[in-house]
Amino acid sequence: MIDEKTAQFIEAHKTDDVRDLMLKYGNRQDIDARTAAVQIRGWQIARKKLPEWAETEGIIYPEHISMEQCSSEQTSHYKAVLAERLCGEERERFADLTGGLGADTAAIGRKFGRTVYVERNEELCRAAENNLSKMGISDIRIVCDDSENVLNKMESQDLIFIDPARRDENGGKTVEICDCTPDVSALNDQIRNKCRFAMIKLSPMLEIKSAEKELKGIKEMHVVSVDGECKETLFVLEGHQTSSSEEPIIVCTNIVRGEIQELSFRRKEELEAECRYASTLGHYLYEPNASILKGGGLKFAAQKYGVYKLSQNSHLYTSDVPVEDFQGRIFEIIDECAFSPKDMKAMMKGEKKANITVRNFPATVADIRNRCKLKEGGDIYLFATTMADGRHVIIKCRKMNAKQT
Repeated sequence: MIDEKTAQFIEAHKTDDVRDLMLKYGNRQDIDARTAAVQIRGWQIARKKLPEWAETEGIIYPEHISMEQCSSEQTSHYKAVLAERLCGEERERFADLTGGLGADTAAIGRKFGRTVYVERNEELCRAAENNLSKMGISDIRIVCDDSENVLNKMESQDLIFIDPARRDENGGKTVEICDCTPDVSALNDQIRNKCRFAMIKLSPMLEIKSAEKELKGIKEMHVVSVDGECKETLFVLEGHQTSSSEEPIIVCTNIVRGEIQELSFRRKEELEAECRYASTLGHYLYEPNASILKGGGLKFAAQKYGVYKLSQNSHLYTSDVPVEDFQGRIFEIIDECAFSPKDMKAMMKGEKKANITVRNFPATVADIRNRCKLKEGGDIYLFATTMADGRHVIIKCRKMNAKQT
């Protein structure tokens, strides 16, 4: 527990720079300076990443690394809604086998009658014992143990959540499933034997097709982005008693200012999608967000939104009429030119800045920036890409939709 004087110090200085505070007050004998530093730094991270936690009195924050690794409030809420949809009315038992800070435990646990939080780190368990009841989990059991040990002993759950640690013994980041702890591919059968559904959170860097080969019983695969940046991949497994032979659904999600945009498809639909290719540019250019690029629904997106793909390997689209609900960034095309110094200089005459993107193109961003003598930034966007007929083009645009970053 935090003593009263230290708690008062934390409250008085929680918006201050932690390093400056420690230089000034680090040697004070009447407060626990180290605890104060951890709590102030934790609250400052939570204020941006977990606003509801930051607004809740009496929360105890763990060391910095746990705060950095935890899910954001937006992605935790997304998982809670997903859990509610999967389990329907039968939401009695939920187990988080890799509790950590407990952000996902709290968000998902509110949807269930009973929650089990499992974590092998004693400090995190003590924090969770204090925090989770404050975050609205009334029936919670804290288990300080290894997730595999608990999995083998526990009763069947409606939902199991696992977020494997993606750090090796030297602290380096890992991506592949077998390099994470626990290795959910090795525990695949045990997990499915103990639940109706399992939700596995994996690295945003993981190749989706690689996970498909390693995990059995996949029902859904979610690629979740926030403001256009891919944050996590989620794999929903069916328990042995609820498993079906249907092809998994891939859900490409982008969360923008609390609004959820989704594109859902199966591999077969992507393979069979009618994708038209542009012979010329229309009035508008579309750049799909990171979730669609990673999820692989590029032909399906062209079919759904009625846009033309620039070429097979140029993952950009065009149309004459704006498609306002397109999941990605939308630009109004101002001009275009061939990839030649003369044409580029003529098109960019008078421009000092531009945001440059390269897609399926023989030059780098730095090459184009140097040729046109352009600084980064401004409201002009340049896309260097290749058309379906093999032409290399530079497309000059302005961003249209304020919803995208």
